[in-house]
Amino acid sequence: MNNEQALDRIDRDILFHLQRDGRLTNVELAQRVGLTPPPCLRRVKRLEESGVIAGYRARVNPEAIGRGLEVTVSIEVSVSDLKTLEGLEAAIAGYEEVVEFRRLFGTPDYHLRVLVADYAAYEAFEFRKLIGIPGIARVISQPTMKTIKDMG
Repeated sequence: MNNEQALDRIDRDILFHLQRDGRLTNVELAQRVGLTPPPCLRRVKRLEESGVIAGYRARVNPEAIGRGLEVTVSIEVSVSDLKTLEGLEAAIAGYEEVVEFRRLFGTPDYHLRVLVADYAAYEAFEFRKLIGIPGIARVISQPTMKTIKDMG
């Protein structure tokens, strides 16, 4: 299933409900989308097998695990050689504080979402881990004031 045209209204409704609560039973999901359980289960399996549903996971409250400060980080690089960029990406992707990591078109070159306990922990992360990576020219950090919507 490669394009949106292959998804009908019921498929989109199934996705809507599963995105909000991936623990719904098939019976509950079927009731919400107006199907009986067997065809609902077939549709969910088809969505999983085709890659539309990529997986299921638990959403963890960052404050409950001591990571209540979220910082959005923009990184600009000073190099363009592939080996240095691959090393930079491998290093950053390996840090447990980094929960989202994207390469962008244009400037900045990368976007990160970082979760840490507090400002001191973020300062240590930036100065002990990010700043020393070869190829990084500039790091711009923006602590989150308030999360309005998070579908992650």
